[in-house]
Amino acid sequence: MYRALIQYLRPPAEVPVIDLEGGEVKKIQLPEIFRVPIRIDLIRRAHHAAQTAAKQPQGRDPLAGKRRVGESWGAGYSVARVPRLDNGRAVFAPMTRGGRRTHPPRVDKVIVEAINKKERRLALISALSATAVREYVVSRGHIVPENLSLPVVVSDDLENISRARDARDFLVKTGLWSDVERSAERTRIRAGKGKRRGRRYVEPKSLLIVLSRHDAPAVKAFKNFPGVDVAFPGNLGIIHLAPGGVPGRLMVISESALKALASKYSVSAL
Repeated sequence: MYRALIQYLRPPAEVPVIDLEGGEVKKIQLPEIFRVPIRIDLIRRAHHAAQTAAKQPQGRDPLAGKRRVGESWGAGYSVARVPRLDNGRAVFAPMTRGGRRTHPPRVDKVIVEAINKKERRLALISALSATAVREYVVSRGHIVPENLSLPVVVSDDLENISRARDARDFLVKTGLWSDVERSAERTRIRAGKGKRRGRRYVEPKSLLIVLSRHDAPAVKAFKNFPGVDVAFPGNLGIIHLAPGGVPGRLMVISESALKALASKYSVSAL
């Protein structure tokens, strides 16, 4: 473990484990990953790298606009000396109709922003640490009840919720449903051409539900709520924890998922 990292670790914190009724079951100590200093610069860099990695390279056919055989007529015809067909139509040149593009996109262009593995790992742990700081969560616009500690740790009964009605009842009892309503009320039609390209609506981010396994019944119960994302320790990424590169996502995590995160990401491995 880096000595500098040990020096700036926040004091250990205890959070309550709540049940589906919102009552406290017990208290546990948060793992060390929730005490790491919050590096906003690394979080933004890792987010940018993740976004560019999802982009699909595009290019043009090398022969696009070059399939018509033309020849310049030369001087003396009172026309521009660009390749022409026998009927006088200009071809091939960039400014002609049906001609080639001047600087077409190339498929071999490097569009992925690389990031070191240790930097990406530290950025992810730093984003996890920001979920435990109320100031960061509130500054993102989330509505956080005063009686809840962050992150919201729930007993493993959370993963057995199989109906959206029961999931909604749990969020209402804990006071988290107001944040889902905020996302639903602020969902709007996108400005610009994106509305015609399969991105018609802009939906603000709400809760992040972290479960220990992908086949848990709660996945289908929570995934269709406005702005709610469901993730697992195996696929949890910077896009989930810091949408837009801004840390402080409001996270609800099961007790088993918290233990899995603690074993997967350890501060001593940095």
